[in-house]
Amino acid sequence: MGLQAIFFYLFAFVALASAFMVISSRNPVHSVLFLILTFVNAAGLFMLTGAEFLAMILLVVYVGAVAVLFLFVVMMLDIDFTELRAGTMKYAPLGALIGAVVAAELIFVIGGSTISPEALKAITMPLPALTETQNTAVLGNVLYTTYVYYFQIAGLVLLVAMIGAIVLTLRHRQNIKRQNISHQVARTPATAIKVVKVKPGQGI
Repeated sequence: MGLQAIFFYLFAFVALASAFMVISSRNPVHSVLFLILTFVNAAGLFMLTGAEFLAMILLVVYVGAVAVLFLFVVMMLDIDFTELRAGTMKYAPLGALIGAVVAAELIFVIGGSTISPEALKAITMPLPALTETQNTAVLGNVLYTTYVYYFQIAGLVLLVAMIGAIVLTLRHRQNIKRQNISHQVARTPATAIKVVKVKPGQGI
């Protein structure tokens, strides 16, 4: 058994164990920490296969942003997860249906590639050998040349989704003083000063 096989079994075992702990841990903070460990080991598996771009995406995007952000949200909001889990069983049939559909799609894809291996060659475009350039550079060349318009459309869709999420979650609370720059600049001594005549022995 070579060194690469040893690292493969090590990363795979730790990834599976930590993934099981994500769904079995009762503490949500522990679940997030196990999720980060799963991403790290999955990145190691991608590095073994030569897909350093996917490994970098897992570490930078998911571990560095999504998981850490979720961890801070869980720690700051003090969410009652016991109350949230109370009504999860009524969604079990829908979850089982979605899981069955995903499993059927995976079986269809894996089975199709096994039955007809030439189908994979028909849907892929020729790429230069990895000895000449890294797969990250190859992916960048394909993404920003052949699929540049699709890439721009995807970025536009994500921008619209981000703006929509901000608009839907933005709530203006009433009875709160807010700064109005135009009103402040347009103030005059007549509007800025108010003279009040106070009678002797009385307050304002």
